[in-house]
Amino acid sequence: MPQIIFLPHEEICPDGAVIDVEPGSTICDAALQHGIEIEHACEKSCACTTCHVYIREGGDSLNESTEDEDDLLDKAWGLEPDSRLSCQTVVGAADLVVEIPKYTINMVSESH
Repeated sequence: MPQIIFLPHEEICPDGAVIDVEPGSTICDAALQHGIEIEHACEKSCACTTCHVYIREGGDSLNESTEDEDDLLDKAWGLEPDSRLSCQTVVGAADLVVEIPKYTINMVSESH
């Protein structure tokens, strides 16, 4: 069973986290199931960028991004070559190292 290693994030998981995950799950679903509250304003429908993450290691084992995901990522804060939307990124067989960006673009967030 692959693991996702979440690097420390000041607000969402200050100490970082290591979770076991079933292949075929999305990064967002796996995180939420383990208490890592990644934003997902569009309810994981690939309609926003609030679940944007960086895949620091293991990206070759993931599903390919779709054109819709790529179009949305163009609007994400801090876009990098290893950026993905965690709601669309399906875990494969390899371990992953994931970094949650410091900021997100969310015009409707009630916690801000």
